[in-house]
Amino acid sequence: MTRLRRVVHDAVETWRSGTQRSQQRVLGVLAVGVVLSMVVSLADYDLFPIAGFFIWLLLGLLLLRFREQVLLAGLVLVAGAISRLDQGDVVGGRVSGVVLLLLACALVVFASSRQRSGLPGPLSSALLADLRDRLNAQGRVPPLPEPWSCETAMVAAHGVGYAGDFMVADLDTEEGLLDLVLVDVVGKGVKAAPSALLLAGALGGVVGTLRGRALFDAANDFLLKQDERYSEETFATAVHVSVELATGRYTILSAGHPPALRWEPDPGEWVVDNARGLALGVMAHPELEASTGVLGPGQALLFYTDGVVEAPGTDIGDGIAWLQGVAATAYTRGRLGAARRIIRSVPRGDDDRAVLVLSRAVGRGE
Repeated sequence: MTRLRRVVHDAVETWRSGTQRSQQRVLGVLAVGVVLSMVVSLADYDLFPIAGFFIWLLLGLLLLRFREQVLLAGLVLVAGAISRLDQGDVVGGRVSGVVLLLLACALVVFASSRQRSGLPGPLSSALLADLRDRLNAQGRVPPLPEPWSCETAMVAAHGVGYAGDFMVADLDTEEGLLDLVLVDVVGKGVKAAPSALLLAGALGGVVGTLRGRALFDAANDFLLKQDERYSEETFATAVHVSVELATGRYTILSAGHPPALRWEPDPGEWVVDNARGLALGVMAHPELEASTGVLGPGQALLFYTDGVVEAPGTDIGDGIAWLQGVAATAYTRGRLGAARRIIRSVPRGDDDRAVLVLSRAVGRGE
């Protein structure tokens, strides 16, 4: 049984590789099935009527690329026609069955040709899922030393699972530096996902090595090059915070992003930060104004994307004021789970939403 599971697993992994050899193997297996079905149909049509050949077409659509799908459809059509026309019933019934099979073959081939990735549907879905998982993994904050904690919560527009909002994190344990970048790429849901994946990959390779202005200059140059290459406007808002964990000293740099909020335990409210700047990908050398400070025990920083505070017909200032109140209620219930409580309070909209909360607890003797 173990050996059988291993054989099946190896066969699936080979198919998932998407290589030409794996496609030829799958086509060969399906072709054998089609021929055997024809033999059974010729021997006893009631055991395998022409409708049964539709199964092979659907399997091909799930497992094969376009070229292999065309070959399989041709074989299915020939095999189905032979098995149906061999019957001695009414001529009209035999012809109509073959015509229906021909139409099914044409529809399946057309559907296969519309796969923009060049891969069968399940492989395309697996590829997208893998890219999404890599994007999410890149944004996971490594375990932080006490008394630090960081929480995130993200919701894609319309619940599609692919968003233009993402986060990149890096922890330099030797220098005790934490870098967090929250990005909102123009667009919503799936439409923004390709640009988000490209930018996330670029930022993930340099965050920690580059910080502050240098990091945003690199991201800005990357987006401007994408515009030149694809003739499409691609811009993003972003906020970057770099924190010295030993002292709590931080620097916030914002590029067109909604202002960060800082939690002041006395009097128990979120105060608007003053870091400002132009969005990335709009022009070379955008103007950016950083803010600095020290995050003391009991304090926290809150970052979010515009989907949290913007709504049609309302001013973003009103949205920020609303968030200050909602976030205060959520945070006073405890820093753990605060990000999720905040995101759940946001009314459902048609934009991606993300919240990041970095907090420093009150340690012993403080």
